Amino acid sequence: MGRAGDAGGGVMTAPLLVVGEALVDIVGHGRSKNGAKATPGGSPANVAVGLARLGVPTELVTRFGTDAYGDQLGAHLFGNGVQLAPGSVDPGFRTSTATATLDAAGVATYEFDISWEPPKLTLNRGCPAVHTGSIATVLEPGAAAIRDFLAGLADRPVTVTLDPNARPTITPDAESTWSAVRALAGLSDLVKLSDEDCEFLRPGSSLPEVAAELLTADRTRCVVITRGGEGAIGITRTGQVEVTAPAIEVVDTVGAGDSFMSALLAGLNARGLLGETRLQGLDEEALREVLDYAVKAAAITCTRHGADPPTAAEHPSPWNA
Repeated sequence: MGRAGDAGGGVMTAPLLVVGEALVDIVGHGRSKNGAKATPGGSPANVAVGLARLGVPTELVTRFGTDAYGDQLGAHLFGNGVQLAPGSVDPGFRTSTATATLDAAGVATYEFDISWEPPKLTLNRGCPAVHTGSIATVLEPGAAAIRDFLAGLADRPVTVTLDPNARPTITPDAESTWSAVRALAGLSDLVKLSDEDCEFLRPGSSLPEVAAELLTADRTRCVVITRGGEGAIGITRTGQVEVTAPAIEVVDTVGAGDSFMSALLAGLNARGLLGETRLQGLDEEALREVLDYAVKAAAITCTRHGADPPTAAEHPSPWNA
């Protein structure tokens, strides 16, 4: 499914940059692998595809091989209009996989076979935002490269967004993982978490309490927390907004959070809040609008199998109507 329309709407002279893993999801029901299906995935790659489908020019810095899974990934990314940064396709690299097991409600749990070391990270002039997160931000040696890259963006006219997308099977120590998240959040303008992330990383803390911890960093201006079928909340230093999710029949939740992130970035871009503005002007009205757009994108994804984010034709932008 290719791109359709232009939900981006913002002014940019270079693609939005996404940094992180691209892998193949092997999705099955229960313990049996009979009938398991291999589909392109990886949270950052899903975000890149979601952005491109919504009409936002997007470049992905990742690494995968030229094996059968890598060919599948490449065809998927190119077919959806995602640009790949130099070095992202490496003939000497074995493409990573994630085995996703769905329960009776369609909720996925994951086991990973992954290694991560990105190619050289550079920022193109005019890039409106850098997004990263998930395994790429905790798995060495690539995680160190991302930390150094984000630290070097402190004085650059670009918005940085982070989705930790906690994976307890990879980082079971919640305390050390939270410390790593805090460090990256301090280099980011916006942090997106799920309620499940919060439960794992800060057990016993309320969602506003988790957000308040992150907002103590000088750079961080907004924390967004998704709550599955209940919607999402957005918290800044000056206020909090809440949006509800539409009632749907869930097929599975694979990629829903990534679709949310893509639409959130597309909405912020359309509102002119990325780039050198770094979310200045993100008032409660604008935050509510972009959260509503993002929640509805995630809901569309939940109505179909796998990480299949909507196009702009399926999910028109209210800012370009």
